[in-house]
Amino acid sequence: MRRFGAVLTVVLLSALGLVGCARENVAGGGGPWGRTFLSQSTSRPLVPGTRIELRFSDGKVGFRAGCNYISGNARIDGGRLVVSEVASTAMGCDPQRAEQDTWLATFLEAGPQLRLEGPDLVLEGGGTTVSFVEGAVAEPDAQLVGPEWTVDTLVDGQTSGSVPAGVRAHLTFTIDGKVTGSGGCNSLTGTYTVDTETITFTAVASTRKACTEAGTVEDKVLHVLRGTAQFRIEAGRLTLTAADGTGLGLTAGRATPSPS
Repeated sequence: MRRFGAVLTVVLLSALGLVGCARENVAGGGGPWGRTFLSQSTSRPLVPGTRIELRFSDGKVGFRAGCNYISGNARIDGGRLVVSEVASTAMGCDPQRAEQDTWLATFLEAGPQLRLEGPDLVLEGGGTTVSFVEGAVAEPDAQLVGPEWTVDTLVDGQTSGSVPAGVRAHLTFTIDGKVTGSGGCNSLTGTYTVDTETITFTAVASTRKACTEAGTVEDKVLHVLRGTAQFRIEAGRLTLTAADGTGLGLTAGRATPSPS
């Protein structure tokens, strides 16, 4: 009996040690950092057609709830997600989506409990529970060729903003090395080559229709399409970044048939 008790004690202590390591991993290195999560279910109904996205980077978290992109400093303390210094883009939203943005920011700033098991993440607090799954599981990385990529975010160095309502800029890449689309006002066409993490654009030209509000968006799109840009695809999002920090965030839409 004594021997069994000693063995049982060792086993229990080992199990507790493993739990401690798991908790430490969530609170320290590893955990959600460098990963993107998409909501699967919420105890608070979301606006139809919307989904919550959480994007964790080193000491930061960015999130969307259907309208603006919101970000802040982030850390995990005692099993809680602590978010501070929250800032948001200022795109005009309908009242329902604007209220949802406010709710999500308030929920995260209140320090919800965070549970992470493999690709599954749960945030819980104030009577609200939101379950997420890692984006790579929910939505495997899209391919560059095929989708129509719609520009929804404009980046200028460390500052990002949303595309104004009513302005639609988009790009489509074909397997034969051509890029077509719109800068938000004029149609554009050009060629491209891919090299691991960069895309080099050449011979990009556009029509010359006079533009008003869309002109600012178009200027940024054409700027990024001059020369070589860094690119990254994560789930259904494409990021293009020029050498000077000007960038575009794009979302994959319907697939465009490849030329036969």
